[in-house]
Amino acid sequence: MRLKIVGSAAGGGFPQWNCNYYLSRAARSGVVGVWPRTQSSLAASADGQGWVLFNASPDIRQQIAATPELQSQAGRGLRNTPIRAVVLTNADVDHIAGLLSLREREPFAIYATDRVLATLRANSIFNVLDPAFVPRRQLQEGEDIEITDAEGQGTGVRVEAFSVPGKVALYLEDTARPDENYGSESGDTVAVRISNTQGNPAAFYIPGCARIDPGLRERVSGAACLLFDGTLYDDDEMIAAGVGPKTGRRMGHIAMSGVDGSVSSLADVPVGRRIFVHINNTNPVLDESSPEHEAIRAAGWEIGRDGMEIRL
Repeated sequence: MRLKIVGSAAGGGFPQWNCNYYLSRAARSGVVGVWPRTQSSLAASADGQGWVLFNASPDIRQQIAATPELQSQAGRGLRNTPIRAVVLTNADVDHIAGLLSLREREPFAIYATDRVLATLRANSIFNVLDPAFVPRRQLQEGEDIEITDAEGQGTGVRVEAFSVPGKVALYLEDTARPDENYGSESGDTVAVRISNTQGNPAAFYIPGCARIDPGLRERVSGAACLLFDGTLYDDDEMIAAGVGPKTGRRMGHIAMSGVDGSVSSLADVPVGRRIFVHINNTNPVLDESSPEHEAIRAAGWEIGRDGMEIRL
């Protein structure tokens, strides 16, 4: 089983197009150790030929251009793709907007929970993906299934989806009720357990998570690899940076640091590799010379980068 981090940044990418925070300035200036990143996505393959994409970011065209494994293959017709399916973990813009770039009547399958599929159905622009070529299939939480392509052929990649604490997508919030708690634990945000049909060790991909409860700790225990929500280092990071009024909790993301943060909460859970993904442009770990980056590395975590590969 091969996993490739196609995009390791949170929504907006890094540097974000309109951001003048010091980290974005450093990335634009080419400062060594502050590397640009595209928006969150992961690819998995059981055979190195067909690939399952987890989330389709707005940067997908750029990501395919940077990832030979996802490009059209010579000798297979004028138009072809090794992308057999796309699995969506929520309906955030940075996870579904890239679907629009995958139009052109190329067959692949979309997998998502009913709540996420309902969002696609409610937005007619997604009809550019002709259902005759791109079937939409519901992920049943807790069901371990083999992902199949548009024609129903197996990919060798198995997925089990389960809800994690999160929130509804930002654009689905009711602006008339700005103080409402938009947290959700019922299909708006899911984690995925990824394995293959040979029963190899599993990886967990969890790019969005609001908190870690005992059930989640138990699920990921013993995993070969955990790719986890690394949006913010501190819960009030965006407020302190002066770039936004929301805490991580309000956005549905747990902080890395703090007694309730992900590093502390998962410290005693046995996991092979621990990799942070979905990293926001304000997170100081993006600077490899920062004390925060050093602290995360000392705690046994890796900071995900575009192009990073994991073999299971």
